[in-house]
Amino acid sequence: MYRLKEKYIKEVVPELKEKFGYKNVMQVPGLKKIVLNIGLGEATQNSKALESAETDLTAIAGQHPVITKSKKSIAVFKLREGMPIGIMVTLRGKRMYEFYDKLVSVVLPRIRDFQGLSPDSFDGQGNYAIGFKEQIMFPEIDYDKVDKLRGLEIVIVTSASNDEEGRSLLQSLGMPFRKR
Repeated sequence: MYRLKEKYIKEVVPELKEKFGYKNVMQVPGLKKIVLNIGLGEATQNSKALESAETDLTAIAGQHPVITKSKKSIAVFKLREGMPIGIMVTLRGKRMYEFYDKLVSVVLPRIRDFQGLSPDSFDGQGNYAIGFKEQIMFPEIDYDKVDKLRGLEIVIVTSASNDEEGRSLLQSLGMPFRKR
């Protein structure tokens, strides 16, 4: 079994069970999936942008991404329905736990002047979203081979029913939230 899942079962579950007064282990919130997304507005003019972003996201996630296409046409942005405008990866199971572990223990400490993540980026159902301005803080990305810095969104989907439960779960799993 992998390190983070073991920690979840042995430490986090009893801690959250006691804190929120759950009677059953199945009530304890857990990680469901992690979604990584890169929006590529420039892909409408530059088709090479899609390929290089796909290479980066494959290296980061360890899984091949899916191309997302526009749902409707917007003339102002020179966008037609069905054009590729981004790429995304959904991680579950072992890959999800490994990515979360890497995010918390390697990637976030590499950020310069890091004060902690905002504790307010929850959506009301216990899911947490993080946005990065550049993808180079991941150890798999070689800075010399990057053609352009792109933003990366990470959404951590939990089975928590509210933000307080989600925050407690992620904090117990090592997420460094900023003090209020």
